[in-house]
Amino acid sequence: VQLQASGGGLMQPGGSLRLSCAASGFIFGSRWMHWARQAPGKELEWVSGINPSGGSKFYADSVKGRFTISRDNAKNTLYLQMNNLKSEDTARYYCARDSRTTGWGTKEVNSYDLRGQGTLVTVSS
Repeated sequence: VQLQASGGGLMQPGGSLRLSCAASGFIFGSRWMHWARQAPGKELEWVSGINPSGGSKFYADSVKGRFTISRDNAKNTLYLQMNNLKSEDTARYYCARDSRTTGWGTKEVNSYDLRGQGTLVTVSS
């Protein structure tokens, strides 16, 4: 059972990146999934969440209108398209599995029961 994030890198402000998260070992299409990030010296913060079907998506105010979460259940993969990147987006980004198996997902990052190793995104000129 694991989550493997990829796609991070160094990008100039205003640029775009697409993060991917490959899931294995569980029924990916049955779970809420999330992206969270941790900037240097700061706590882990929730970024975005998506329901099992992909029909409901939620975003933190800081990324709304710039980031898009999506999933491909046939490929067991979660995505985060990040546009108009800002220096404050610099962080390690993690994909995470919601611990809830029914009902709505949660923004409480400490409640997630599976988290990948993360991928580093650096936004700098």
